[in-house]
Formats: sequence, structure tokens, C-alpha cells
Amino acid sequence: MEIKKLASEIIEGRRLTRADDLSFFEDADLDELAAGAEAIREALCSNHVDLCTIINGRAGRCSENCKFCAQSAHNHTGCDVHGMLEPEEVLEDCRKREASGVHAYSIVTAGRTVEGEELDVLVKTYELLNEECKHVRLCASHGLLSAEAFARLKAAGVEMYHENIETSERNFPNICTTHTYEDKIREIKMAKDAGLTVCSGGIIGMGETWEDRIDMAVSLAELEVESIPINALIPVKGTPLEDLPKLTEDEIIRTVAMFRYINPTAYIRMAAGRNYFTDGGKRLFRSGVNATITGDMLTTVGNNTKQDIEMLTDMGFDLSQRV
Repeated sequence: MEIKKLASEIIEGRRLTRADDLSFFEDADLDELAAGAEAIREALCSNHVDLCTIINGRAGRCSENCKFCAQSAHNHTGCDVHGMLEPEEVLEDCRKREASGVHAYSIVTAGRTVEGEELDVLVKTYELLNEECKHVRLCASHGLLSAEAFARLKAAGVEMYHENIETSERNFPNICTTHTYEDKIREIKMAKDAGLTVCSGGIIGMGETWEDRIDMAVSLAELEVESIPINALIPVKGTPLEDLPKLTEDEIIRTVAMFRYINPTAYIRMAAGRNYFTDGGKRLFRSGVNATITGDMLTTVGNNTKQDIEMLTDMGFDLSQRV
């Protein structure tokens, strides 16, 4: 496969599909692959890097048995546990994050879904954020919701919904059995039907094959997902995946570059695992990545927002508000 030629074809309008032989991504020259991914980003995306941040709105005791998750009640990690945060508490945090220069703010809740009185609290919170924080995009991540809940979030000012597919359809039952891959796809379609844009990606380093990673990237392209977070597994003690080896920088670079070829106009958003990079992740932003989660993750420490803004500005990226 001529990588440079392929990148040019994608820039000119070609799109890779499930019908293509994509196995070359596993052993293509990494420098060429990364350079081509960056050329695609430069040609088809703006020079803007999108920064989002999250707050753990309801923590721990999750009924789902996802093997990677520190917040699953099936795992024994000693993670923080608390009920739904009050609207004023979230507003105080959102104001600080908005002032730091992020473009999007998301409440994330542990658990299969949110309904009843807790959904009422969430809706009130988003209404308050929408009124008080005018310079951030509101995103939400609340598991498997009803169509009515999606409509209420949209009316409250939420613009984007996050629902990771996590891995390939084939590999999904190896990671979770309390809900299905089909459940995830249904939620993504329901969010779109409600008028929300979708943020959906997954986790690499959970024992999956390169074929699984390619399949995940193609599935997200088929769903026309606009924002694709890629997490490098951080093995957490007390989870079934605690003894898996950490991914190398090169393996992460190969993955994000591959996702750029298959999803050429999406935000490829580096999430957990950026601290694996000794340079703060500069290599990622020269390999097709154009978005990231900044600040602390849900159960692990992320990258400092001020440092991220300084690094990306020095690299020549545009970090102006895009709301």
C-alpha cells in the first residue's frame, strides 16, 4: 500500500469502507502513516484543537460489569462513591473550567441509566449551565437513556451525547455482558434522532486484535460519528484487566493515525492514556489527533489544561472558542 497516495486519495474524496482490505494498517511504516494522517487532518479539518473536560456527576456502584471500569460494582477498586451532584456544585466547577479555556463541558454519571428524580436534577443542572456558561458546549454521558430523556437533555441545552461503543462488535462480549453492542448502537441512533451530535469511541489495549480496532473505526465511520475519543487502557487494580501490559507510544500513534484515515473529517479525540507520552502528547497532534480531554479523568489523573493550552499554542494550533 502506498500510504502517501492513499492519504491524497482520501483528501480528494475517497472513503475507506468495510469492503476494503485494511490489514495494511497493522504493519505500514509508522512515520509514513502518521505523516499521511496529519496531511488528512490539515486538509480536511480546521487548525482548531477542541478541548473538553468532564465531571463525575454520580460515582461508583455501577451495575454494569465492564471489565475495564473502576466504577463497576462487580470490580473491587475502592473508587470514590457519591450520588448525583447538586446543580450549584456542578455550576461552580463548570465556571472554573470555562475560565480555563475549554470548549466543552460534560457531566458523566456511573450506572446503567439515569431516570426519575435523578434525571430531573440533571435536567435542572444543564438548564443552569446553559444559562450561566455561554462559552462552553454542553455534553452529556449518562448510559442507556430513553427517547424522552434524550429530548429533555436537548431542550435543556445539551448539544452532544457521549456513548462509547468501546471495541468491535465481535469483541464486545469479552468486555461486558450486562448490556450489548446493539444497546450502544440503539442509543447512538436515538441521540441523533433527538437532534444531538454524538461522541463515541472506545478503549484500546484490552486484549483486542488490530482487526478489532479497525472494525471499531469502520463502525464509527458508518455511524457518521463526529467526535471519536480514543482511550489507551490504564489498567486499574481490582479490575479483571489490571495485569494487562500498558500500550507503547508507537501502538497508540498507529491507532490514532488509522482512525484519521477511516474517519477523515471527525474530531479524533485523545482521552485516557496521553500521560503515557514523554512529550505530553505532542506526537499525537502530529499524527491526526485534533481534540483531547483535558483536566482530570473520571478515576485517573489527566493533563493540566493550562499546560495543554501552552503546548498546543506553541505547536501552532488554534484554540479560540468554537461554540
